[in-house]
Amino acid sequence: MPVAQRRAETTWTGTTARGSGHLHVDSGAFPDQTLTFAARTEQSGGMTSPEELIAAAHSACFAMALSARLTQGGHPPEQLTVSAVCTLDRVDGSYAITTMELDVRGRVPGIDEAGFQAAVSDAEKGCPVSKALAGNVAITATGHLEG
Repeated sequence: MPVAQRRAETTWTGTTARGSGHLHVDSGAFPDQTLTFAARTEQSGGMTSPEELIAAAHSACFAMALSARLTQGGHPPEQLTVSAVCTLDRVDGSYAITTMELDVRGRVPGIDEAGFQAAVSDAEKGCPVSKALAGNVAITATGHLEG
């Protein structure tokens, strides 16, 4: 039996280039979103995209994985900030998500730089979203220990 299942639904109308979609998440965590291909590949115009949603999922998951790793190692974090950049590019004539860049900033009392970097590396391997992307997307995680 799964630990959790979450649901979202998109209804798309029209062609890829001129159509649009509406994204709904069952949790109600954020309002329904309008999607267009132009917003995905050009200027967002206040709309989201699959890549932004993947970046959001990865930053949240990574923060949780790193917090768990640090806490298990005896260094519970005061604060972690994880920024994620998901890149859509053209590869062999079609679109592909090619890279995910994670920038991790942490305030973690009592840990040294080497310990923090090791925790970031472990979190990169253990984060469920990292695991889902592994082998398909080049993932980099850069850690910065603060204060």
